[in-house]
Amino acid sequence: MQLSIIIVNWKSADFVRQCIASIRAYSRGIEYEIIVVDNASPDDSLAALQHLAGIHLIASPVNLGFGGANNLGVTHSRGRMLLFLNPDTLLVSPAIEAMVQCLDFSPLTGAAGCRLLNDDGSLQTSCVQAYPTISNQVLDNEWIRARFPRARFWGPAAPENPDHETPLPVEAVSGACLMVPRAIFEQIGGFSNRFFMYGEDIDLCYRIHKAGWKILHVPQATIIHYGGRSSGQRDDAAFGDVVMRESVYQLLSQTRGWLYAQSFRMAICFASLVRLAVLAAGRVSFLDKAKRSRLTSTFSRWFRILRWSLGLERWAKALSGAGLNR
Repeated sequence: MQLSIIIVNWKSADFVRQCIASIRAYSRGIEYEIIVVDNASPDDSLAALQHLAGIHLIASPVNLGFGGANNLGVTHSRGRMLLFLNPDTLLVSPAIEAMVQCLDFSPLTGAAGCRLLNDDGSLQTSCVQAYPTISNQVLDNEWIRARFPRARFWGPAAPENPDHETPLPVEAVSGACLMVPRAIFEQIGGFSNRFFMYGEDIDLCYRIHKAGWKILHVPQATIIHYGGRSSGQRDDAAFGDVVMRESVYQLLSQTRGWLYAQSFRMAICFASLVRLAVLAAGRVSFLDKAKRSRLTSTFSRWFRILRWSLGLERWAKALSGAGLNR
């Protein structure tokens, strides 16, 4: 078997169906299998997916998180290459074939990612990522990125030009579409169970690179990524904010040491206090009701982040290495 495509589902059956249809439409030149892992979805996703023909459906009794569910899928796979693909993605070209060819003709490459587009056709800059540092985490917001898109601490940028054909060496690629040769994935031990959600892709790329392999961004491989919709549209946005920072903390502890990770926590604490002060001032200014409501919501999210930085959101750490019944 040439390729195993592993899709983790959590309350996203409609997206899974569309994703699989696009795979079949644009991947006729390679031999592949599709494995779908339902991550204990609390809705009727499992029943809906059972009607899909030609896939291997695995039902996890608990939510293992992104990395854990992908590891489970790998144990049921046969391909010499593994593609980890988000359900909220849509092929619009033979992107998977281009990635397979890249790995076949680049023997020193341990992982490959593609160009991810928003549904309006604009580029998702997150398809190419840098290893986290205190500076790029504290300064990571849309306003700063828009004004300093080429700043060095963001890492190399994905090519804006869709005709760019040369694979680009990068530090990490997005887990929304990540291809790894099976031998290398098994050599480094697969996805780490230290991360429940967020950070697994960067950690995997970091360990692949440490083992002596390159990470390549393949610009001629293009996929639409709807972004965040495969998480079931969680009402509590602060959940993701807190889990993301816990994942970065765990990654920094592993790669840069405890002291650096603690410094990151302190920097997030300071950044949270600054944000909360600005948001509090905005709430008492003469804003219309809709803007005041948005500020209140943002204030609540940053208050949760502040609580995490002070060690008060202990549940986030408890997620690491344990499935979550949701």
